[in-house]
Amino acid sequence: MKSLFEISTWSFVFCFVQLPNSLAQTIRVKQVALRDFTMQSAAVIRTPGDSLSDPGYQSRDYWFPVKVPCTVLTGLVANRVYPDPYIGLNNMLIPDASDSFNHQYQLEQFSYLPNDPNPWKKPYWFCTRFFVPASDEGSYFQLVFKGINYRSEVWLNGKLLADSAQMVGMFAEYRIDASASIRTGSMNALAVRIFPLDFPGLPSHPQLQALGDFYANGGPTGDIGKNVTMVSSIGWDWIPEVRDRNIGIWQPVYLRTSGKCILSRPQIVAALPSLPDTSVARLSIDLDAENHSGARQKLQIEAQISPEFSPEHPLTVSQEFFLEAGGARHIRFTPDSFASLIMHQPRLWWPNGYGRPELYRLHLQLRTGGQISDDSTLLFGIRTVSSQVQQVNGWARRDFYVNGKKIQLVGGAWVPDMMLNRDRQRYDYELRMCRNGHVNLVRIWGGGIGETDDFYELADRYGLLVWQDFWITGDTHGGFKGSADWPVQGNVFIRNIISTIYRIRNHPSLLVWTGGNEGHAREELYNAMRDNVEMLDGTRPFIPSSSGFARQPNGWKGSWPDNQPSGVYSGGPYSWQDPEQYYRLVDRGRDWVFKDEVGLPSQPPYESLPKIINNLVPDKRLPYPLNDTWGYHDACVGNGKYDLYYQAMVNEYGSPSSMADFSEKMQLMNAQGYRGIFEAAGHKLTETGGVMLWKLNAAFPSVIWQVYDWFLEPNAGYYYMQNACEPAHIQLNLDDSAVAVVNRTYHALSNWSFQADLLGLDGKVLDTKKGSLSLDSYSVKELISLRGALQGAPSQPLLVFLRLRDQQDRTVSENCYWLSTGHDYARLNQMPDSRPKAKLATLPSTKQERRWLVQISNPGPHVAFFLRAQLNDLQGEILPSFWSANYFSLEPGGQRSVTVGVPTDCARNGPVTLTVEGWNTGKITVAP
Repeated sequence: MKSLFEISTWSFVFCFVQLPNSLAQTIRVKQVALRDFTMQSAAVIRTPGDSLSDPGYQSRDYWFPVKVPCTVLTGLVANRVYPDPYIGLNNMLIPDASDSFNHQYQLEQFSYLPNDPNPWKKPYWFCTRFFVPASDEGSYFQLVFKGINYRSEVWLNGKLLADSAQMVGMFAEYRIDASASIRTGSMNALAVRIFPLDFPGLPSHPQLQALGDFYANGGPTGDIGKNVTMVSSIGWDWIPEVRDRNIGIWQPVYLRTSGKCILSRPQIVAALPSLPDTSVARLSIDLDAENHSGARQKLQIEAQISPEFSPEHPLTVSQEFFLEAGGARHIRFTPDSFASLIMHQPRLWWPNGYGRPELYRLHLQLRTGGQISDDSTLLFGIRTVSSQVQQVNGWARRDFYVNGKKIQLVGGAWVPDMMLNRDRQRYDYELRMCRNGHVNLVRIWGGGIGETDDFYELADRYGLLVWQDFWITGDTHGGFKGSADWPVQGNVFIRNIISTIYRIRNHPSLLVWTGGNEGHAREELYNAMRDNVEMLDGTRPFIPSSSGFARQPNGWKGSWPDNQPSGVYSGGPYSWQDPEQYYRLVDRGRDWVFKDEVGLPSQPPYESLPKIINNLVPDKRLPYPLNDTWGYHDACVGNGKYDLYYQAMVNEYGSPSSMADFSEKMQLMNAQGYRGIFEAAGHKLTETGGVMLWKLNAAFPSVIWQVYDWFLEPNAGYYYMQNACEPAHIQLNLDDSAVAVVNRTYHALSNWSFQADLLGLDGKVLDTKKGSLSLDSYSVKELISLRGALQGAPSQPLLVFLRLRDQQDRTVSENCYWLSTGHDYARLNQMPDSRPKAKLATLPSTKQERRWLVQISNPGPHVAFFLRAQLNDLQGEILPSFWSANYFSLEPGGQRSVTVGVPTDCARNGPVTLTVEGWNTGKITVAP
């Protein structure tokens, strides 16, 4: 049997192939998804695999219909066996994979299997049938499993093709030679037996606020780390324990049909040899060819390269060679041998905010006897990435470069959906949300998953750099708890590493590999990660950990290729901080020379609360507004972080009068906190390597930490992050009250102007300062100080409006601060009412989005504070909506134009309307 770990990263085209032998049939090179399966527990199905995979087999047992990709629990929820665990406390009505946990919380009673109190202990069968046309006779067939969890057997037409010793580990892709078992011109039967984790792990106690004690991430012992799997499925302080640990076929399954000579493991590498000059790129192509026929073959490989949307005049290279029966050969195209691989004036791939993420298409064809035997394409980008370590007062700082240009990384951690239910559409929505938020990086956190092909392709398209942790965490592999001896099967971990590198190494979005999250694996596995990145990728750095605090023992290798420390640091803070504190931390330096984890509990907007907390009535025994459902949806995390967050809100804005008032005041907290994080890092643009949130997104309906929630509703912090990370940005530095402009672009700013207005809460202008500026590319300039004006103001709180205009007097950046000595903002509750006006106009749509222009003005004498705009149809607010700005304020006489787009498959439920509501305004509703 051929190796199961052959990796394909291609998208496949259909073409007709005339075989060069005596067979006269025409074969199509194709890859067909197998989606419609039935599923049942081996506790119910006692029939062996050879019978289940017999096309004539008729079962008398009940099977659950499922759509693959699908975990076991997802399939059972879809078939109404168990309630939806995303909602309320439903997860406490589902038994766990841990017997001791079930016994402690009396969950055995909920097992749907009458004689098995733990429904996850035995394997599950996934079965399907598919037809293969007679015209495919003589083809080479492969079954491609993009991802299973945790072990698997594969049976086809009565024959065992792969066993559970070969197919093991959540992050490997498996390609199985099915040629000898496929029946052409008839139905074929596939039976896949999925085995549970070798070690199901022990979860921590349920996250109920009434318990009030610390929640142990990864479980009390971290023993989920014995497996090569999504370790967060045991439960973390942002996700409950996933009852089945996400066992199943969690990635697509394909039947691939081709000629008997095939291509595998392509890699295309772009070099820019004369940086900073980017006018010439040198391309190299590596791939393997395999001959699965019974005879020696004369083969020709042709590679064509063209811009994705301009394929008319491709760059073409080809090579001929002989390959023995059953043989394999590595093929290499280099610019030294093929001058056409030297490309002049290439269209470069740039990260979000720095240029367009241009993509090219590599089209590969393998011919034998003049006929096509294999045909495939992949998308890639022409760009280079590198990194360099600087020593700053004894602290290592890692800087990253794209195409020779330094980039301050701004973004955050990305966590998997609790039950792995994101499809391509959902990935598209979320990554567009990230792009719209002006971040340039998404970090695949080490306790999650190796993300899907859809994720990386969309990150390529949206210019989002990807920071890729391998699957190690300090909570499970010995950093804080667990053991460095885990995972138990090091060979499985290494095979999953190799598979993942092959699968995603061509994506231009991929910036860096890391050895894990806040910890490191044992030396054997650490070296396997580092060495395989060097050997199999070789185009981007590897750093030991996503935390510089997780130091490797003496004598271990450092980062690749520079052998330096990681130069990045986690550690928060994760609780509420006064925004000024972030400036103090950044100014001090130390671990803030590159902070890759910082965050705050960030309350979702009021509209999301009933969707998350289905019993919003507070428990009077607990601090307002909590009850056990709040706790289960993460409000009880981490030694009272949520309580501190709530108390800070009360101290600054006063006690809430209602749940809506509570949520609105929390949005002010979100805005201040997230703006503080990113503006503090921005004011040291050239002196910090980056700042990354814990975290960007949500794994399930959660009330903390993410900047947009599970329902794709951004909170105010998202828009203040968006504003702080814009390409050219005006801000008030909270460490010294200086008005500064941050230019993240690679273009100088010349003859621009700025204005700063200081207003009282009554809307009266207390002071105005204006000026002009010019600014170098990728730099920061402090313009004026407002310290004297702020200290001399007669009343508190104060409002500061900032505006930056370009040479054509167009407003490029706007900002508004509310400031008060001692952070006493209670008087905001007595702001005079304002009556803004709004207009909604339809803009030309694209294939992806319907778009509108929103114009809001404030003709009255009072400030219109903290205005929130929403787009609605007959079903309510349209989500997702991609706003260019939101939760902003307008001075008297001020106006602002913003745009909003929604996916074309949304906003179909009748006419669209706009609502605008603010802190001191009523609700306005207008139509186009």
